[in-house]
Amino acid sequence: MNKRNQYSAEFKTKVVLEALREEGTVNEIAARHGVNPVMVSRWKAEFLERAAEVFKKGPSTAEKELESERERVAQLERKIGQLTYEVDWLKKKSDEILNRKRP
Repeated sequence: MNKRNQYSAEFKTKVVLEALREEGTVNEIAARHGVNPVMVSRWKAEFLERAAEVFKKGPSTAEKELESERERVAQLERKIGQLTYEVDWLKKKSDEILNRKRP
């Protein structure tokens, strides 16, 4: 089985910007960077498709999801703290009750 190459976002951006500046044909740019010309075309299309997101006002979808996940984690941490406190209190009270019954 062949392992797929994974390229960083910085690398993809560099290649796409070269393609957009028309510093050569897609085939030349692909050969220069050792990638398939089809990948360069896909990256370029995806880049152009998402370019409008850069100028949108307000948080992006990913930022909204991240914030909601942070809120969920904070809520769970508060619940863990509350339950830990309750367990400790119950242990203390059960020890007091058990120690009173023993002579």
